[in-house]
Amino acid sequence: MNYIPLDDYKKAWVFRHQDAPVSEQDLALIKPMSHERAAVLWSTMVSREHDHPDFFDKTDWCGKDENFTQTVHWEAAWEEGAEQPPEEILAHLDWQANTTVYFCMARDNIIETSFAVFKRNWQNFMFLADGSLLLGKKRDAVVQFLESGDAKLGNKPA
Repeated sequence: MNYIPLDDYKKAWVFRHQDAPVSEQDLALIKPMSHERAAVLWSTMVSREHDHPDFFDKTDWCGKDENFTQTVHWEAAWEEGAEQPPEEILAHLDWQANTTVYFCMARDNIIETSFAVFKRNWQNFMFLADGSLLLGKKRDAVVQFLESGDAKLGNKPA
């Protein structure tokens, strides 16, 4: 089984927050991965060595400053209740609405959805911003959302 039901996900509260309601249609498309599936994707796309962004170092592509070109502040838009992430983030990603995205928090904690669903519900996802990486399937662009309210824009090396 690749996914666990959202009702069984330990952090599902972020998608049921009364101040940021998520539609039933979108809830059905927010798919937390099973621990096993998340571990495979993390090892393949994020890090073979480290289980959480707190531990990234120069052995990880995501721990190297040269893979990130810009830092933008997402928190002000979040606090203002903006409908979508800051324009700099959207321009950097430049993904189609149906692009499969992975919101990667740790080796055993990844959520899969579409870019359209992420954009509509980004406010909810930001409750989980703790070095979390937003990756797109077969895409090089990446955003790392930091607890500080900043987002690092970069690209995975080829």
